[in-house]
Amino acid sequence: MNETSARGRLRAGLEVRLLFRRLTGYIIREILPPFLLGIVLYAAVILFGYFYVSSRYLTKVPIALVAEWLLYQVPGTLIKVFPMAVVLMVVVSFGRLAVQQETVAIQSGGISLLRAARPVLWLAALISVVALLLTQYVVPYSNVETRSLYWDQLTTNHAGLYRLADSVVSLGHGLDLYFQKYDFKTNQMENVRIQQFQGPVETLVLARRGSYQGNTLTLLGYQIYQMDDSKIVALQNLPASASASEIREALRKVFLGASLAPSSSAPLNIQVQMSRAQALATYADPIAANTSSIGHSFRRMYDARLSRLQRLQARVDFNSQLALPLANLVLVLVSLPFALRYGRSTGLSLGISVILAVGYYLLYFLGQSLAGLGVVPAAVGVWAADAVFAAVGLRMLRS
Repeated sequence: MNETSARGRLRAGLEVRLLFRRLTGYIIREILPPFLLGIVLYAAVILFGYFYVSSRYLTKVPIALVAEWLLYQVPGTLIKVFPMAVVLMVVVSFGRLAVQQETVAIQSGGISLLRAARPVLWLAALISVVALLLTQYVVPYSNVETRSLYWDQLTTNHAGLYRLADSVVSLGHGLDLYFQKYDFKTNQMENVRIQQFQGPVETLVLARRGSYQGNTLTLLGYQIYQMDDSKIVALQNLPASASASEIREALRKVFLGASLAPSSSAPLNIQVQMSRAQALATYADPIAANTSSIGHSFRRMYDARLSRLQRLQARVDFNSQLALPLANLVLVLVSLPFALRYGRSTGLSLGISVILAVGYYLLYFLGQSLAGLGVVPAAVGVWAADAVFAAVGLRMLRS
């Protein structure tokens, strides 16, 4: 009797496992087509937008170069479209299941909707991991290449540095670059100034011309000066009766040294932390591309050498790089109840998915902007959209 009962329980357990496996396979087959369609559709719209905005500058550019430029934008675009595709996936697939009463059939078999939706949560978690990996390892590189390619090859003949003329460019390690204008004929900077502070000691390099390739600045017709700014006060406080030798000694303490180029053609090569491509990505546009990985943004948050504003921006970047990938999980929670309640037709499901995606991004960008302005803490502003949508989704699932 006991053996028969044990066999019965074992058989029942195997049947339940088989049922769950079939249900999981069925749900996956339902959610994959709208998810893939969403990725292709939304990514195509965004990439076409990039192309359309820049089309007037691309009339004589080879198609292969334009395709390469668009290809570099795919990783960053995927990060943006993943949440929209997840919403479309859930609303369309579970809306159809609800309309055809398949959700009722699932529940009548003793399976909860949350259990049936488990494959969706698995897929959303996988998408979040992929988005985090892209943000850490791929997007910083692709953003640099996108902006560099645009300014150096698509719109100019390797003369993108003209965008940096008459502005101060921080190249890292306290080194700043300034040049007055850019010569398009020679592709060189003119009237260049390099300034670096190491404690109170200031190094100033002036040059007639210069070029910037890779991580190397090459200067021609240069002059190098070193000054100790901490000694300037002592020079200013010299009494009017100070002797010539006292004045010379005070000047010697301020001006530590000077050197001139041995000839007008003698080059001075300076290795800098920021490459030319990174400089273009950061400073060529009014809105700088995010060229930092998650780890780099985290380190910048606590870098004492940076200004308060730069550390604030690093906090915003770090939280944004986590909040947007994890939104894929959050949007599943809010999309599922909307699909079950309102997804009565394909058209209505598409409309709901667009409203949810747009609503999330509006709240996300609003919080990000407020955090960047310092109105609210970075974590509060950036994570507000995730928190609100998660709370709404959980409340609707319980009701």
